[in-house]
Amino acid sequence: MKPSLHSPHRQLIELRMEHADLDALIDRCEPEAAPDELTLRRLKKRRLVLRDAMERLERQLQPQEPA
Repeated sequence: MKPSLHSPHRQLIELRMEHADLDALIDRCEPEAAPDELTLRRLKKRRLVLRDAMERLERQLQPQEPA
């Protein structure tokens, strides 16, 4: 079955890609003494929001264990 553009699997892939991009951006900023502390904090907050969203989607996609 091919995932649709709005399927949870597709959303998870997109969230993981954005999270990886933010990781790379944050890693590049920190050694250079962060161009702007506020911007760095916003990037890190966005990364946490993405991680939480990925965890929610992963829980949705996991098959439920029988009680």
